[in-house]
Amino acid sequence: MNVAIRYAAGSDIGCNRENNEDSGYAGPCLLAVADGMGGYAGGEVASSTVINALRRFDAPVADTELQGTLARAVAEVNKALGQAISAHPELNRMGTTLTAMLWNGTSKFAIAHIGDSRAYLLRDGVLFQITSDHTLAQLLADGGDAGENSHLSHMLFKVLDGGPDRDPDLAPRDARLGDRYLLCSDGLSGPVGPQEIFDILSAEKEREQAVARLIEAARAHGGPDNITCVVADVLEAEPGAPLQRPTLVGAVAGA
Repeated sequence: MNVAIRYAAGSDIGCNRENNEDSGYAGPCLLAVADGMGGYAGGEVASSTVINALRRFDAPVADTELQGTLARAVAEVNKALGQAISAHPELNRMGTTLTAMLWNGTSKFAIAHIGDSRAYLLRDGVLFQITSDHTLAQLLADGGDAGENSHLSHMLFKVLDGGPDRDPDLAPRDARLGDRYLLCSDGLSGPVGPQEIFDILSAEKEREQAVARLIEAARAHGGPDNITCVVADVLEAEPGAPLQRPTLVGAVAGA
C-alpha cells in the first residue's frame, strides 16, 4: 500500500522561558522533535545541531533498511553533537531528547526515541502513547531500580549528548490509512493530559489547527516549558501529487 504523510508543525517559547530550546522538523519521509537542555544557548545549540544533522535523512529507503538507517542517523547526529561540544567546551553540559520517525512511502516506518519527548498514535478513536519516557519515574513504574535517585524521579537517565553508547529505543511499525501521529516535547505532554490531547486531535481535522490548539492548551495550563509538536496524517498517496515542503520550527528555524 502506497501512502503519504501530510503534516504540520509548530513551536512556542511558552510562558516562563526566555528562549526556545526545542527544535522540530517535518518532511515527506522524516518527522522529528528534539528538546534541548544545557542552560542558556546550550539547549538551542543541541536541538538545532541534531535536527540539522538528521534532516539529510529525509529520503525514502527500502522497508528492510528503515530501522538500520534510522539507527545510523541517530549515531551520526550524536557524533555531530560531540563534535560541536569539542569545538565549544563551554557547551559541554548540553544535550537533547529526540523522537523521530522515518517513512518510505509505504505503510512501514521506523521510530527512534531517546529522552522524554513523546510520540502518540490516534487510531480508530483511541489514543496510544507509543514511546516510553527515559525518566527515573518511568524506570520506577516499569519495575526498575532507581536507587537513591528516586527523589529525582523527573530527571532523564538517557539523552543525546555526544557521548558513547547513546542508543535510542528503535522499533519498526506499521501504519494504517487514517492514522494520526503526534510528536511533541514535554512542554506539551507535561501540562496537557492525554484526554485533552485526544480531544484536540479528534476534533481538529486540519493539522495546522490541531497544532495551534495543542500549543494554546499548553499555554493555558501555564506553559512552563517550550512547546513543540508535529501532527501527521497517513493518507492514500495520489499519483503525481507534489510532495509537501519540509518545515523547520523552533530553535533550528532561526539557527
